[in-house]
Amino acid sequence: MQIGRLLHGGDYNPEQWLDRPDILEQDVALMKQAHVNVVTLGVFSWSVLEPQEGDYHLDWLADIVHRLYANGIYTILATPSAARPAWLAQKYPEVRRVRADRTRELYRRRQNYCYSSPIYREKVRAVDERLARRFGGDPAVILWHISNEMGGDCHCPLCQAEFRRWLQARYGSLEALNKAWNARFWSHDYTDWEQIESPAPQGEDAVQGLALDWKRFVSDRHIDFFKFERDVVRGIVPEAKFTANLMYRFHDIDYHDLARELDVVSWDNYPTWHKPAETVEQTALDTAMMHDLFYSLKGRPFLLMESSPSFTNWQPVSKQKKPGVAMLSALQAVAHGSDSVCYFQWRASRGAEEKFHGAVVGHDGRADARPFRETAQVGAALERLAPAAGTGRPRQAAIVHDWPNMWALEGSSGPRNAGLGYWHELACHYNALARAGVTVDFVGQDSSLDGYGLVVAPMLYLLREDFAARLCGFVRAGGTAVVTCWTGVVDESDLCRLGDTPYGLTGLLGLRRAEIDGLYDEERRRCTPAAGAPLALPATQASVLCEVAALAEEDPALPLLTYAEDYFAGCPAAAVHPYGAGRAYYLASRFTPDLYDALYAAAAGQAGLTPACPQPLPRGVLAARRDGLLFVQNCTAAPAEALGETLPAYGTAVWREGAEGRERLL
Repeated sequence: MQIGRLLHGGDYNPEQWLDRPDILEQDVALMKQAHVNVVTLGVFSWSVLEPQEGDYHLDWLADIVHRLYANGIYTILATPSAARPAWLAQKYPEVRRVRADRTRELYRRRQNYCYSSPIYREKVRAVDERLARRFGGDPAVILWHISNEMGGDCHCPLCQAEFRRWLQARYGSLEALNKAWNARFWSHDYTDWEQIESPAPQGEDAVQGLALDWKRFVSDRHIDFFKFERDVVRGIVPEAKFTANLMYRFHDIDYHDLARELDVVSWDNYPTWHKPAETVEQTALDTAMMHDLFYSLKGRPFLLMESSPSFTNWQPVSKQKKPGVAMLSALQAVAHGSDSVCYFQWRASRGAEEKFHGAVVGHDGRADARPFRETAQVGAALERLAPAAGTGRPRQAAIVHDWPNMWALEGSSGPRNAGLGYWHELACHYNALARAGVTVDFVGQDSSLDGYGLVVAPMLYLLREDFAARLCGFVRAGGTAVVTCWTGVVDESDLCRLGDTPYGLTGLLGLRRAEIDGLYDEERRRCTPAAGAPLALPATQASVLCEVAALAEEDPALPLLTYAEDYFAGCPAAAVHPYGAGRAYYLASRFTPDLYDALYAAAAGQAGLTPACPQPLPRGVLAARRDGLLFVQNCTAAPAEALGETLPAYGTAVWREGAEGRERLL
């Protein structure tokens, strides 16, 4: 999918306007005015593509695809499986999901099909094959979009049977399964595969190995369904390329596994800007973390498949973007590796669930409305930034984010059932690195660490033996690692490691975990710089968890901070340990932001990581780099100085860098 420019457009639902040819004609004119060069079609079109079983209507779609293409607008064509027509749910009840309480859903909403139903797969295959035959070789179609925002789980009898088959393939025997789940606790040994059911509110919900494997299974089912649809189209159009739109901080699917099946990663970005308790910079950092995650899944540019040009209708408060923030948000995506800025939706729907969701064209149809004007400005800016298309980013720092670890961590009982704040933990490290202008990737425990100077393992509770060994090897060879509390606790079945922990890392860190204390939300423990510390860190406060570490008797870590109160006063709250040609930092708790800023300023320098911007930037101004391009963004409501120029409120500057110096592109 190489067209040599950044894509600009979004979800287009012309099936809602087939009785209004004047609106369809107006849409093309407005798209050209807004510098739109791509739309996504067909996401929710099944009831129009196949209004009755076996009665297919594709001519209307072909007319629109070709009219757009004649006006310089490409199509990303979606398969319609995310929202089935009423006739299908009525005639074939098995396609409707069953909830955890074993209640089969009525016909409702979307993303609620049974991914194991043979009938559903048969009906999806039929419509997908017709789309593939009609549009497979069409030059207007540059990418296939499989389903939409996949997620959720189904507990129907078909899925229960598939789960048991999945477990048999994973464990081979009930003896191995019982051991992996520690099922003997509470006398839960299974003696027949048919005794095993998915977790349920009125059934089994305390065997954590079962809960973890159910999450793995559900993820695998979604990926299997994606592969099924992809391969239906690929069987007719071998050269086709495929994406699926992923989501913010998503829980249900292991995106590392799914990304292996995608040609292009894409995601839907809907931050809540202008929250009363969060600055624009903080919202921007949270969003940047997601952009970097989705870039990392394949290590190459992704697509921003959906965003709002103004506001959403489903967040607690539908807050409009203030003037300039739409451009800031769009260019931030490009700065962090996106090759597109697309919106949901092009034209506002007249009724139903999303009639008040922001759109490029509102119900008034006016081109002088602010969302339309700002969208047109974004489109013009993207045309000037065409050199960014297809370019990559430097490999500098990596944060380990692993879905099975997240599932196990969140599903465990203790040491703090009020919540461990896993995503907050990731953000503590990410925000400090991003403010320092360091490019951050997110890696899983399968990922290579080659090329990184710094690797961060935050709350890697479920730590695989092979990754522990590779992390030690990375540091031994000269890398820098940061390991936090509550790491190296359990194995892949959520069984506690026996012996000293963090498992596999005690030699790397020069210490062991002796105990851990959970804190209430409002509790804090003072931490002060250690006497004679090799790195000066500021005094700080510990929260959430306080891990109590005992230094190794031989080759101990060097304390950087110590607890200043409670029964563990004097124990290391932060430490560093030289290991081979590198060094490993240890953090025993969660601290205030200034601690992370100071730590990563030092650690990045020790690891030889060059910041994106060659000069210090004021607070609230962020820099990011794509190959040969430097983006500097002012995330404040006041002008700010950067590289000798004044950026307006929420303004962005982009320079192209080369042997002859720096050239301003935007």
